[in-house]
Amino acid sequence: MLAKELSEEVETQPLDQALMEWLVKNGHIKQEDLARALKVKDVQNNQDHLPGFLIKLGLASDVTVAEGLSAISGYPLIKLSEYPELIERGEYLSFRFLKEHHLLPLSEDDGRIDLVMAYPGDDFAIRAIEMASGKVVRPFLGIQSEVDDAVEELYGEGKSQMGKILEEVDGSEAANDTDIEHLKDLASEAPVVRLVNFLLNKAIEMKASDIHIECFEARIRVRYRVDGVLQDMESPASNLKDAIVSRIKIMANLDIAERRLPQDGRIKLKIHGKDSDLRVSTIPTLYGESVVMRLLIKDDNVLQLSELGFEERDIPRFNEVFSVPHGMILVTGPTGSGKSTTLYTALHSLNTGERKIITVEDPVEYQVEGVNQIQVKPSIGLTFASALRSIVRQDPDVIMVGELRDLETSKICVQSALTGHLVLSTLHTNDAASSVTRLLEMGIEDFLLTSTLRAIVAQRLVRVLCPECRESYTPSADEIREYDLDKLVEKGAGIKLYRAKGCRQCHDTGYKGRVVIGELLVLNDAVRSKILERADAGALRKVAYESGMTSMYENGCRKALQGVTTIDEVMRVYDGGE
Repeated sequence: MLAKELSEEVETQPLDQALMEWLVKNGHIKQEDLARALKVKDVQNNQDHLPGFLIKLGLASDVTVAEGLSAISGYPLIKLSEYPELIERGEYLSFRFLKEHHLLPLSEDDGRIDLVMAYPGDDFAIRAIEMASGKVVRPFLGIQSEVDDAVEELYGEGKSQMGKILEEVDGSEAANDTDIEHLKDLASEAPVVRLVNFLLNKAIEMKASDIHIECFEARIRVRYRVDGVLQDMESPASNLKDAIVSRIKIMANLDIAERRLPQDGRIKLKIHGKDSDLRVSTIPTLYGESVVMRLLIKDDNVLQLSELGFEERDIPRFNEVFSVPHGMILVTGPTGSGKSTTLYTALHSLNTGERKIITVEDPVEYQVEGVNQIQVKPSIGLTFASALRSIVRQDPDVIMVGELRDLETSKICVQSALTGHLVLSTLHTNDAASSVTRLLEMGIEDFLLTSTLRAIVAQRLVRVLCPECRESYTPSADEIREYDLDKLVEKGAGIKLYRAKGCRQCHDTGYKGRVVIGELLVLNDAVRSKILERADAGALRKVAYESGMTSMYENGCRKALQGVTTIDEVMRVYDGGE
């Protein structure tokens, strides 16, 4: 059933119909989810505009809806960073009207009002403002949450969304944490449910990878890890800590009565139209339990290696390496360096009807259609090694192992690569050359390593400068000399670097998103000869550079010169393997 056919069952405006078709066509919402939403809207006789209703249900984010409305209507999309610094308040407009219709006048002159709206199809609101002001409205499109926040700041009491939710919670009731049944009831009440949902939605909006909730004697601290760096957020009152933790435990099917031992669980939700998997970890601390939630969002958009940030000249070498029928390819780096994303990107390119792919992971971070994924469970004896022994009897073409943690697993992977399988895995080392010495130290024979190892990718993640507010500057002679920047530009060319400034668009961090800096070591005869000589990492690295490998450091400095990131950010994540 098409979105157009669905819209015929429920009364919708032409703009709503076009938006539904755009959301489905671009993969932002599933057809069956849209059908259920329309039926609910019809049964409830809900009078909200369809875009706002979809946002309220969590089927689509307000950013996605705004982008869709802009694409189909032609109205320019105005983001918060583009709002004028000074907005004159129109006394003829009520706070309730602006909040109800999600709109805000940005500026006005003698005959015209520039109006930012979350829904440009709201003809009633436009006519009402024109009648009240006696002026012509020129509508612009805005993101609903940004419009509402600006209206609250200008016309309301300036209270945050969390502040409004907290007003609904009875503090004296929340402070009673001794009765488990009472705590369970409190955790299930609307204000606490909304508070936890708000924390989750805010994390998704900010593209956070983790949510940290920490309990102290006089306060509860909420932090989001955004682009690899923790940021403090507005926090609830300390007397709500037990109710919040209990709510999260209930969602993750954990025991709320057990507060003395660590617990692990999972939460599956649909947030902003995306299937989301949250890994929940709790540990007891002095003043309560600390909770960390890792957010894994299922995204149907498949990344390409070039989008991850690798050098363009290395992409053909990547494609060549991943197209070999057998051998072992490793991705190395510390925790949080994007190794899994790189492996999944490679898996997507290998995932064709001609290949059988099996993975062994702990945990399974992303579910990939067409790939047989195994979650290890050491408690019942299903380890990496035991799973791998069974896998080779399943006639796979490609095997992915989450991590080479011990000699037994490493030996089975090498043996699998020798017997005609392509094996992908990760390793915790500083750079590509160090991975070879690490495997040798683990006990892998050098002649087996040279026969099976095809390539090693080493990588880090650096934050990307916000394009709205980044500033360029000319580095000093000392800075150029310190970082060897003159070797990376043509002789006589000017050297320019960039620095972070901060604006509303990037939450005043100066950065927005992350990108890979990496190096690709492809084993050739010269490198294999050094391995057989048991050469150290430095000698291997030197031979690799002579063979054309771009170092991770050089890759990062080039991105700094291009304005993608800052030189400080490169040095923050680079640990000087040279």
